[in-house]
Amino acid sequence: MRLIFAGTPPFAAAALAALADAGHDIPLVLTQPDRPAGRGMKLAPSAVKREAETRGLDVAQPVSLKTGEAQARLRDARAEIMVVAAYGLILPQAVLDMPPRGCLNIHASLLPRWRGAAPIQRALLAGDAETGITIMQMDAGLDTGAMLLKTRMPIRDTDTAGSLHDRLMAQGASAIVEALSRLDELVPESQAPDLATYAAKLSKEEARLDWARPATELARAVRAYNPAPGAWTLFAGAPLKLWSARPAGPDSPRAEPGTVLAVGDELVVATGEGGLAVSELQPAGGRRMAAAAFCAGHMPAAGVRLG
Repeated sequence: MRLIFAGTPPFAAAALAALADAGHDIPLVLTQPDRPAGRGMKLAPSAVKREAETRGLDVAQPVSLKTGEAQARLRDARAEIMVVAAYGLILPQAVLDMPPRGCLNIHASLLPRWRGAAPIQRALLAGDAETGITIMQMDAGLDTGAMLLKTRMPIRDTDTAGSLHDRLMAQGASAIVEALSRLDELVPESQAPDLATYAAKLSKEEARLDWARPATELARAVRAYNPAPGAWTLFAGAPLKLWSARPAGPDSPRAEPGTVLAVGDELVVATGEGGLAVSELQPAGGRRMAAAAFCAGHMPAAGVRLG
């Protein structure tokens, strides 16, 4: 099938690679303009641009799809369909209407649950038992289009946003190839608006732990904010990131939330309900380390307050 592909991060690059490997004709790839990255903040291409150039595919990086020039480039590609995955630009109605078979989106949730920017993290924060990929026919709304194909994936107790992202990235790549191969037989299913939830974009401030919350919720937060923006709290007036933690159980000693209860192989902190046993941390300006190394080097004693 002749298609235009639009995407930016590694999640999208995996889908582009799978579509190319499946033999689809891809005359044009759209991706975000190069952005500053790394310590030197030099302009760097997106993962999709790197994948496209490796395969010799034509790449365009418009700052908007609302201009006549950008839309002319799309028309010139003469594609039957457009596939979109984490592109980062709004598709105006003129673009949605352009391909004869429409525009398909690869979304990392079981729609209509978790429409929006951060479906993976929101599923973890909510304690969902499963998530998955939805291949959706795009319309003018925010992830509101008819669903063509769903694939499910259980969420493991050990999953972080990073590990779940990587599994969904592979699943999304397979799902879009399957959807295109079965496009003539797939029946669009409308989303039930009353079942919709919104996956708002994450912020650094949101990732600051509220020790008054139960330990089970805080443990999910640590997983959901790993690798970005990173769950954090304050220790001795400076940010302290938490990379791995588990509920210590309801039998932990009761104390004011945020109070360090024990130090050793794990740093156990009082919460609003139970204790949180932290096993990996990162002090401000330092590297990630095991809690045992942190306790030995920074010597937080029982009774110290985190905030």
